[in-house]
Amino acid sequence: MRLHGLSFHAISEARCVEHILRNLDAGRGGWVITANLDHHRRALRDQSYSLLCQKASLLVADGMLTVFASRLQGTPLPERVAGSDLISSLSAGAAGHGRSIYLLGGWPGSAEGARCVLERRHPDLRIAGTDCPPMGFEDDAAEFERVASAVVEAAPDIVLVALGSPKQELLIARLRGRLPRTWWLGVGIGFSFLSGHVRRAPRWMQRVGLEWLHRLAQEPRRLARRYLIEGMPFALGLLLCASRQRLLPRSGGRA
Repeated sequence: MRLHGLSFHAISEARCVEHILRNLDAGRGGWVITANLDHHRRALRDQSYSLLCQKASLLVADGMLTVFASRLQGTPLPERVAGSDLISSLSAGAAGHGRSIYLLGGWPGSAEGARCVLERRHPDLRIAGTDCPPMGFEDDAAEFERVASAVVEAAPDIVLVALGSPKQELLIARLRGRLPRTWWLGVGIGFSFLSGHVRRAPRWMQRVGLEWLHRLAQEPRRLARRYLIEGMPFALGLLLCASRQRLLPRSGGRA
């Protein structure tokens, strides 16, 4: 489903997990990008990032506004597929299929905290390792190689990368060739949500597309520009584009 210059896979969270596990069984690796408005806006203004998104095996909508816009356009996505939710559902699926996961990134302590939660929920889950490298490690050749070597040596089936965008996508693009049968997923702040270091918005706010407001209230200085100055105009433009597209002759929902 194409929406305002970006192509999404119109699948549910359950289908996404099923797809990953089925491909692992077939010996095929891959990469999931859970694109929110910030990803979408960056892909439109940055050609190199847009090309990066095109290399992903699956690109799903991590944002209710994107889902609302798809409905407005007349090409509805089945649901939001959030990276923070996939941590739990994919880990549950991995535990049931004897697959291993690796937790990379996050704020100090959050990966280990997430590990404890996942091990408590799924005693059969194999966690191949966790690593929270220092800020800027990707620009330090020695530290980058340490991180890369640790992941390769652990040889996990699934790597969850919590570095925020675009750092996590750039890192995955650099590393995935070393483990071609592994699946990679960027999860942003997901480890902090799972470990309880950061409170996630209530479910009703997630359902109506107000999770961003909850995050803004928690970190106004860091997030005000992203959500209000950059995000709000883009969100309005996305909805207007979707409305105009619906009025055009049907051509597969292209915008």
